[in-house]
Amino acid sequence: MFAVLACAAFLGSFASNGCQVKRMPTDSLDSAHLTQGTSAYRRATLALFCAGFATFAMLYCVQPLLPLLAAHFSVSAANSSLALSLTTLSLAVCLLVSGGLAESWGRKRVMGLALTLACLLGLACVLVESWTLLLVLRALLGLALSGLPALAMAYVGEEFAPESLPAAMGLYIGGTALGGLLGRLLSGLLSDIGGWQLALGGIAGLGLVALGLFVWLLPASRHFKAQPLSLRRLLANFAQHLSNPILRNLFLQAFLLMGGFVALFNYIGFRLAGAPFGLSSTVIGLLFIVYLAGIFSAGWAGRLVPRLGAKAVLQGGVGLMLLGVGLCATPWLVAIVAGLALFTLGFFAAHAVASGQVGAHAKDAKAQASALYLCAYYLGSSVVGFAAGYVWEHAGWLPLMVVLAALFVIAAWRARSL
Repeated sequence: MFAVLACAAFLGSFASNGCQVKRMPTDSLDSAHLTQGTSAYRRATLALFCAGFATFAMLYCVQPLLPLLAAHFSVSAANSSLALSLTTLSLAVCLLVSGGLAESWGRKRVMGLALTLACLLGLACVLVESWTLLLVLRALLGLALSGLPALAMAYVGEEFAPESLPAAMGLYIGGTALGGLLGRLLSGLLSDIGGWQLALGGIAGLGLVALGLFVWLLPASRHFKAQPLSLRRLLANFAQHLSNPILRNLFLQAFLLMGGFVALFNYIGFRLAGAPFGLSSTVIGLLFIVYLAGIFSAGWAGRLVPRLGAKAVLQGGVGLMLLGVGLCATPWLVAIVAGLALFTLGFFAAHAVASGQVGAHAKDAKAQASALYLCAYYLGSSVVGFAAGYVWEHAGWLPLMVVLAALFVIAAWRARSL
């Protein structure tokens, strides 16, 4: 099923490009960048699509399970969110280390090892009955996954031709959207069949399938230039990126947008499981099908940037997120579902634009620039995702929506400086 969905989304995005690109001779690909229309480009984008799928499926498969985990382990809603927040927190912190090491160790090797360890840890989560041990394993899973997202973004920035980069980044973000969708959707379905253990084990199994496709399809790096492993140099690269005002603004966008995105999806399950909706885990999981909007909007936003500019597309995405939050604040299920769809469409459009701009504005050490962006991205997921639980528990749904709307207003205001 994964292969069919991945290939369908992949081929659909090519069809939507609306243009024919001249093929490059095969023997010229050894030194050239990957360009649309070549077999190497298709293999690389599908491999990265698989990597994005596996990463986000294993990362977010616990989200629709939070009510079940809270009941099974007798913890509060806010504490149940630690199953996700600790994973994203360890991922965020370790990204800074893995991004630096990858400047010396390469791209494909580190990504393959990271994905292998993550799959094994995902399978180990099935075997535990201690809440503390489950949290430890989920934190280690975040550590393992830290070796993948920043390197995938750096690989795109190095190996793809400039004119093909926005579309390639859009396809990678589309893979993350599909992973987020199926990770949440299938975990909800599997949990009703065999509990949360079957849900986590099934998603880890899909991750192994994605790992095999990734290793088989991804071309080796041709333009990676290894740097000597030096702490001084790594810190100098981080300082250089942080001194860039455009990159700092993009890091802030990542924190605000991802934090609000995860917060909404963390607690929408609690909202819809309670009165007046009373939805089951399967039905709540099915609502995550709105992630299909993210698969579309990531590639669509990448193609709009050359025509409209990064600022306009980014602000448009944030505007859709605000509209989605407004609809989710209503008491009508149809409006909430429409709001989730608009919210997801806007988020992945904004994320695709912001992440692509990191590669465009980082002069060198692109893996470390991507690591800083994703560190802010996952810190937002951890900090805002966890803190929003206290707003939900002590103030209710409407105040939570007001807090999220305030975050997105700040993001739209800051985007004006791009």
